[in-house]
Amino acid sequence: MSTSDNDKQTQPKRIAIIGSTGSIGCQALNVIRRHTDLFAVEVLTANTNADLLVSQAIEFQPNAVVIADETKYQQVQQALAQHDIKVFAGEGSLADVMEMSTIDTVLTAVVGFAGLKPTLRAIEYGKTIAIANKETMVVAGEIVTRMAVRKKVAILPVDSEHSAIFQSIVGEWHNPIEKILLTASGGPFFGKKSDFLETVTVADALHHPNWHMGRKITVDSATLMNKGLEVIEAKWLFDVAPQQIEVVVHPQSIVHSMVQFADGSIKAQLGLPNMELPILYALSFPHRTADPVPHLNFADHPTLTFAKPDPDTFVCLRLAYEAIQRGGNMPCIMNAANEVAVAAFLNRKISFLQIPEVIANAMNTGLFVDKPSLDDLLQTDAEIRRQTIDYLKNK
Repeated sequence: MSTSDNDKQTQPKRIAIIGSTGSIGCQALNVIRRHTDLFAVEVLTANTNADLLVSQAIEFQPNAVVIADETKYQQVQQALAQHDIKVFAGEGSLADVMEMSTIDTVLTAVVGFAGLKPTLRAIEYGKTIAIANKETMVVAGEIVTRMAVRKKVAILPVDSEHSAIFQSIVGEWHNPIEKILLTASGGPFFGKKSDFLETVTVADALHHPNWHMGRKITVDSATLMNKGLEVIEAKWLFDVAPQQIEVVVHPQSIVHSMVQFADGSIKAQLGLPNMELPILYALSFPHRTADPVPHLNFADHPTLTFAKPDPDTFVCLRLAYEAIQRGGNMPCIMNAANEVAVAAFLNRKISFLQIPEVIANAMNTGLFVDKPSLDDLLQTDAEIRRQTIDYLKNK
């Protein structure tokens, strides 16, 4: 049992984790393991990793599990037959299960566009959202935030950078934000130029110096697209203009982000690079919960450095700013093309430097919609994926 200041919480919060077998999902379960007095697992979902989903379900005994890959349904159902756990399958079930009245908080830990529909369904049914799926806010930030306001649903950021911004503005609700300083580690290729990047391998791109993340996010970090996605996410989460968001490269990943207020004061949130801290903060909010993970010792980090990013070399960051400045469905176009391009790179079908080339082509040729509906965004995502796959076939 942990010690905390959650005196008013008499029953554990019931957590649904969308994407429990991924990096964020597994780390969230580590947090819950340490705080079973505060949190209980209500729903677990996975895309294709049936074995790990079954293992997690047996340990945490949720009310229900969902395996998106319908071909894995029998495997999961049979493995959990001796347990009082409901088993569902299919992408539709990922959204349908969000209607369960027994869920208090939904942690959206799935990667990519797949997180949009279940997140919207969870908001529709009044669940608190702990959001680690940045693509949902990138693609449909206006729709998501508008629905959250209408349903009076809290959206609590889990990304370390957005959690840092959120923690910096708690208690500052009436003080104008002048600028958000969004920190970036720079990834494995910080300081490198295009001639070096021409020959990098998948293994090189997946070797992040500070963070242990999933493959797609790690490649996004290497291209700086991850930071571009975070710029767009920050615009919607914190209701600021893109020009109020400045990316700062901070290779040590100790300062997770900063907020500069109108009087010139800057507040920052610092800590070791460990995703379990922002996960715990989001799940515990509005309280802070004592936790035994390693704490920062400044004597071990005597030098903290900051630098400007290089958008001429890391073109993806510039493309993200262009996408959010144009607005409409352009961030959706950019995101869909990026997901296809990163998958192609991971499958060794294109080079590292071709990733921004593929995205730029989609942004230049995709059908632009100024004020997209949800149906427009779903259609845009599907069409851009088809177009980008066709474009890659001719490469």
